Amino acid sequence: MVRKFLIVMSTCALLSMAAITASANGTQHYGPFMSTSPDSGSCGNNWATDTFERHFTVSNDGTRVTEEFKKGTFVTMMGLSPGSCENGNTPHTNVAGGMGKLEGSFDIVVSGGQFNPNAVCTTATCGTTAGFIATVFGTSASYNVTTYNLHYSGRCMGNGGHAAQRAMSASSVFVRLPHFFGGRHAAGGTR
Repeated sequence: MVRKFLIVMSTCALLSMAAITASANGTQHYGPFMSTSPDSGSCGNNWATDTFERHFTVSNDGTRVTEEFKKGTFVTMMGLSPGSCENGNTPHTNVAGGMGKLEGSFDIVVSGGQFNPNAVCTTATCGTTAGFIATVFGTSASYNVTTYNLHYSGRCMGNGGHAAQRAMSASSVFVRLPHFFGGRHAAGGTR
């Protein structure tokens, strides 16, 4: 009985850990990690709840990370639409329950930490950007999202159902999306 319990526990522990693979070019891949996150817009309000797989790839020199968001979906919340407070935009309102798909990526520069290629990632420890950085680079690490590219498509988004795509560098991100992409982050923060 004890042996069966240990086998079941060991199998469950292995299943909760995501794959970590090294490639021929020296990069290391972590994921997928299932994740749910609020999505904020240019007015600072949360306009949707996103659900997606997170995949992380660490550069061969251990200073840069590409975070990919795959198989994503979103559900809108009632309130201002994502780009309502951007210069030149006419404010629009989301309807609650609008659904769509999302995908995209972040380019991240890491500093102040040490890359640990043997770090153990689980959904609990690496299910957020901040959690991944703290787990793989240490709690003294900080990071900066330098570029992001996100693509949203769906109906009932309060903007006539048009697909929305955001791709810009972090220098313009701070102005447009201060709560979601507000420049430099400490590894212990949220997101």
